[in-house]
Amino acid sequence: MQIKSINYINFRNLKNNKLEFHPRFNLFMGKNGQGKTSILEAIYFSITGKSFRTKHIKELIKYDYQDAGAMINYEDRLGKKSIGIKFNGKTREYLYNKSKVKFDEFIGRVNVISFIPDDIYLILGNPSLRRTFFDYEIAQGNEIYYKNLKDFNKILKIRNKFLKEGKSKDPLFEVYNEKFIELSVKIFSKRFEYIKKLSVLLNLNYRKLFSDKSELKIVYKSFSENIFKSEDIMKEEFIKTLDKVEKQEKYRGVSLVGPQKDDFIFYLNDKEAKAYTSQGEKKSIIFSLKVAEIDMLIKEKGEYPIFLIDDISSYFDSVRKESIINYFKGRDVQLFLSSTDDLGIESKNFNILWRWYNWAKGFIMLKI
Repeated sequence: MQIKSINYINFRNLKNNKLEFHPRFNLFMGKNGQGKTSILEAIYFSITGKSFRTKHIKELIKYDYQDAGAMINYEDRLGKKSIGIKFNGKTREYLYNKSKVKFDEFIGRVNVISFIPDDIYLILGNPSLRRTFFDYEIAQGNEIYYKNLKDFNKILKIRNKFLKEGKSKDPLFEVYNEKFIELSVKIFSKRFEYIKKLSVLLNLNYRKLFSDKSELKIVYKSFSENIFKSEDIMKEEFIKTLDKVEKQEKYRGVSLVGPQKDDFIFYLNDKEAKAYTSQGEKKSIIFSLKVAEIDMLIKEKGEYPIFLIDDISSYFDSVRKESIINYFKGRDVQLFLSSTDDLGIESKNFNILWRWYNWAKGFIMLKI
C-alpha cells in the first residue's frame, strides 16, 4: 500500500497545496514551528478521521476559516483510490473515491501506524488510553471486531442507564444484559488472541532493535486471569463475576466489570515498565510496539501499512535512531518522518529523500 499524494485546504498553518510522495522514504526536515508535524497529521487525519494531536477538530482549521479538508490518493493491491475528509468545527464528511460514505465504510481502508512523542503515555497514562489504542489497532485490521465494539458501547450505555435508574428488575434489562455478556465475551476473546500474538512480536522487535538480552511482554488484564481457554469458559466465568458484583452495580448505578474496565500492562524483564524503566527504555518499548503492529496488520490484511514518525531527531539518541533507520531499510514500508536535522542519511541508501523548508508560507522541495 502506498500513498501517492495528498491535497489539503485550510489545514492548520499549511498553505493549500498538493504534495506528491515517494513510495518508500519521505523526510520532512526543518526548524520547529514550520509545520512538519502538520503534514503528518494531515496524512493521519485523512486516513483515520482523527488527529494524533487534539480531540478538538476545530483546532485543525486554519485561523479565520470555517471549513477545511484533506484527501490522499493511494494505491493498494486492487488499484488506485482516494480517501479523505471535509470538515468544519462541528461536522465531518467522509469521502471514499470522492463519494460520501459513512464512517463504518471509511475506517480501515488504509492502514496507518503513527509514532509520536506523546505515545509514551501508552505506558504512563491511564487504562482508557491503552484500551482506545488497542481497540483501534485491532479494529483497523478486523471489521467484525469494530462492529462488535461499536455494538458493545451502545449496549453498555443502555445497561448503565437501567442500573442508574434502578430498573435492573425490568425484563428488558435481562435482554440487554444477555447481549452485554455475548459481546463482552467476543471482545475478551479477540483481545486475548491479538495480545498473545502481539507480545511475541513485541519481544522479538525489542531484542532486535534495542536490547538482545532483554525480555519484553505485554499482558492483557481482564476480569479474571483464568478465563482464556475458550469462549464458553469465558462466558461462564463472566456470568459468575457479574453475579458477584450485582449488588454493587445496583448500588452504584454503573457496570463494574466488562471490556470497558480492561487494561494492557507492559513488563520489561518481569518488572512493570511504568514504574521500573527509564525514559529511553519506555520510548524503545513503544517503538517496538508500533513496529510489531506492522507485522500484525500484514497478517490481518495482507498489505504493509503506512508508517509515520514525528520528531525522530529529538525523541531518540543517535544509536536508537540508527537502529530504527536500519530496520526500515529492510522493510517494504512507506515511511514518513519529520526531523530537525538530516539524520545523517545518505540518499544512496534510500530510493529518494525529500527536504522541506518554509512550507507554512509556501515550501521548497529538494530531491537529493
